[in-house]
Amino acid sequence: MQPTDLMYRKSAAEGASGFGLLIALYDTLAGDLRRAAEAERENDIAGRCREVHHALLIIGHLEEWVNRGCGGELADQLVAFYGSLRRELLEAQVRRSAQLMELQMARVLELREKWQQFEVKDVPPAPEILPPAWKEQEAVTQASAVERHRQSWSA
Repeated sequence: MQPTDLMYRKSAAEGASGFGLLIALYDTLAGDLRRAAEAERENDIAGRCREVHHALLIIGHLEEWVNRGCGGELADQLVAFYGSLRRELLEAQVRRSAQLMELQMARVLELREKWQQFEVKDVPPAPEILPPAWKEQEAVTQASAVERHRQSWSA
């Protein structure tokens, strides 16, 4: 990853909502899986292992966010999803299958899309944007000047 990519991601994360951070993790995970599949196709074993290792770290972070105690059915489904994703990713690595890695990437992107739909629904209404106070005062001053000019004009 390039230093500019890291700076971009850091600045994006600083202003992100909880959903935004979650979506960023899914984006990172999908990128890891895509690069792992590419590395497998190029027979770059070290590159593939590096990307799979990072993907497994991201899956671990995602699992840590799951509220297992009182998260209900959604928490149970997420725990099952992450466990399945980890198993399938390890199987893809053992089989050296770029297709299995891409299949897992598709699953991640599908879930990412669902989280993104929640994020859009969760956006609070935007605040009303008012002009700066000096603009309001300027408009009042101009209106007063026009009115004085009308009153003083004669034919």
